[in-house]
Amino acid sequence: MRIAVIALGKIGLPLAVQFADSGHEVVGVDVNAKLVELVNAGQEPFPGEAGLQDKLSALVPTGRLRATTDYADAVPGADAVVVVVPLFVDNASWEPDFGWMDEATRSLAEHLTPGTLVSYETTLPVGTTRTRWKPMIEAGSGLVEGTDFHLVFSPERVLTGRVFADLRKYPKLVGGLDAAGANAAREFYEAVLQFDERDDLPRPNGVWDLGSAEAAEMAKLAETTYRDVNIGLANQFALFAEQVGVDVYDVIEACNSQPYSHIHRPGIAVGGHCIPVYPRLYLATDREADIVRTARLLNASMPERTVAEAARLYGDLTGVRTVVLGAAYRGGVKETAFSGVFATVDALRERGADVLVHDPLYSDDEIRGFGWEPYTRGDAIDIAILQADHAEYRALVPADLPGIRLLVDGRNATDPALWSGVPRLVIGGGGVHAA
Repeated sequence: MRIAVIALGKIGLPLAVQFADSGHEVVGVDVNAKLVELVNAGQEPFPGEAGLQDKLSALVPTGRLRATTDYADAVPGADAVVVVVPLFVDNASWEPDFGWMDEATRSLAEHLTPGTLVSYETTLPVGTTRTRWKPMIEAGSGLVEGTDFHLVFSPERVLTGRVFADLRKYPKLVGGLDAAGANAAREFYEAVLQFDERDDLPRPNGVWDLGSAEAAEMAKLAETTYRDVNIGLANQFALFAEQVGVDVYDVIEACNSQPYSHIHRPGIAVGGHCIPVYPRLYLATDREADIVRTARLLNASMPERTVAEAARLYGDLTGVRTVVLGAAYRGGVKETAFSGVFATVDALRERGADVLVHDPLYSDDEIRGFGWEPYTRGDAIDIAILQADHAEYRALVPADLPGIRLLVDGRNATDPALWSGVPRLVIGGGGVHAA
């Protein structure tokens, strides 16, 4: 098949690579000319995606994978067009901002030719495929959905850093506007999700037709919203545990020993492209979902709550040298999307603290690029707030942070036995501890 992938970001590019690796001809479209140049040179444009560089090095020279900024080069004659353009959410109103997706949809519609399957993989509010993309594509192309082309929704269900492994691990969900579209989507994804059969890798889980685009849209929102609500519940338990002097981690471990309990871990922040965003996309169409809204607000408040507790324990933070450990939204991933670092730094600055930021995945210049001052390991510090659970932070000892007077471990990642004599605060840990 000839396949066009629209947007070559941290999900789109690995998808394009996977399709090409399955033996198909793939043209990726992206507005970023530098990214296109790197892909065509066989170089990964961003670090951290397992296996991506090796696959690019093997596929680009064969001609099965290339990139362009021109829709007219990629879309006409394609058997399938897969759209992975970002959808943003306004931070104030929580309303979806379709700007980039609308522009991409109009561009692909302008060049769409009969016989094409169009699949949206970007997470969407329920109903968007049918009520927004169908009329927009029909108006821009002059073609009729169901007769001249098929339109489906098939959500990505992967995490950056392990996209190729996750494509094997989870069933590929699809939902069409009719049975013919769903069948076309099933055949397409079965053809492009082909893997080698090494014994040490899980067998692919196949394609799962949910019966409608709306069901597939809701499935993606439901699985991520569940996680946000679950973390919100864990954070609520953690806040109460602090009041009554109970270690919530012991409580959660005990609860989860029973097979019907799956309580997540509390923490200083919920970050990334998915969990902080998709509950708001769900709320865009189910405005009565109070439990979803409450959990999202609670999780968003955790950086401020954590800094407030640090100030209560330490005292006035004016001029206090404080380092936030971890700019990334989660350990081991060089990505700051909705990271708790932003709210944590803001809350510290509002209290007059002298704030520094450290992250082993980011250079000092990259840290400065965010408007922060980088911290050098070994420099004197008063307070450290662990925001991302990078592996290197798990072995932290007081000597790594000379002069430290309070450690706030927002991820319960450090070893309490290594912090003898230094107050160590863990969210939901039952109070401050000095081993």
